[in-house]
Amino acid sequence: MTALGGGHGLSASLQALRLVTDDLTAVVTVADDGGSSGRLREEFGVLPPGDLRMALSALCDDSGWGYLWRDVLQHRFAGEGPLAGHPVGNLLIVALWQLLEDPADGLRVVGELLGAQGRVLPMSDDPLRIEADVVDPVDGSRSTVHGQGQVATTTHRVESVRLLPAAPRANPEAVKAVLDADWVVLGPGSWFTSVCPHLLVPELADAVQRTAARRCVTLNLEAGGTETVGYRAEQMLEVLVDLAPRLRLDAVVVDPAAVDDLAALEAVAGRLGADLHVREVRETAATGPAARHSPLRLAAAYADVFAGRPADARRT
Repeated sequence: MTALGGGHGLSASLQALRLVTDDLTAVVTVADDGGSSGRLREEFGVLPPGDLRMALSALCDDSGWGYLWRDVLQHRFAGEGPLAGHPVGNLLIVALWQLLEDPADGLRVVGELLGAQGRVLPMSDDPLRIEADVVDPVDGSRSTVHGQGQVATTTHRVESVRLLPAAPRANPEAVKAVLDADWVVLGPGSWFTSVCPHLLVPELADAVQRTAARRCVTLNLEAGGTETVGYRAEQMLEVLVDLAPRLRLDAVVVDPAAVDDLAALEAVAGRLGADLHVREVRETAATGPAARHSPLRLAAAYADVFAGRPADARRT
């Protein structure tokens, strides 16, 4: 099974997927340019390690050893000195990249340290940047937003997104993981900066569209949040198809609180070939940006999807 994404969204799907499969690969975006990751990529010319670190931490072994090293990787230095704001894991990953040269080898070593139940790969071996064309919802003026951090926090409607450099090379192992998978899972996560970028890497997008694997999209807990302001759940699916016109889906998982128009969402999902699974997958009944996916609830939804259980019978 192969999961595509980045940041907290990918971490959530990995924590759930590890409960239903023992063969799991995470393919992670590499366009972060803020915080510790941004500082390290600028200073050393490396891939931004933060999202890769989070994916590895989500896969740590269920043991005292695994949890200890997960906490070490996630520990962030405080203070105001040169190390302030850096997680230990980011520094460890960059050190291993300098020693081993191949990014995948460095990530494999960190995975061994964690006893990771799965592997983590970058979607590209080249550090990338994101920019987006946005529209002011008040006066309709258009502008371009540069950088993942700015795109992720924009209050304007994102109309299109692209990577720089355009048409980057895909990591060969990531492409193979998509082609060899039985299921490919996209989302949840920041839609334009964590989910969509995979479909902006030509080789990876081609693999997602032509793989023999079945495909599942997990939608966010709220459709019109930051970065997707003005979007409904069905429009988030249409964004993916705009980027990958040959994309076909087998399943869409969505929390009921994220659905404004169930009929419209069912229509778009059906047009893409997907069964719609409306399931409560949030951590609590809370809504809004503070809500989190529950690993157990999301795992239960995935188990139904992968087992081919009827969507309607599982709707809540």
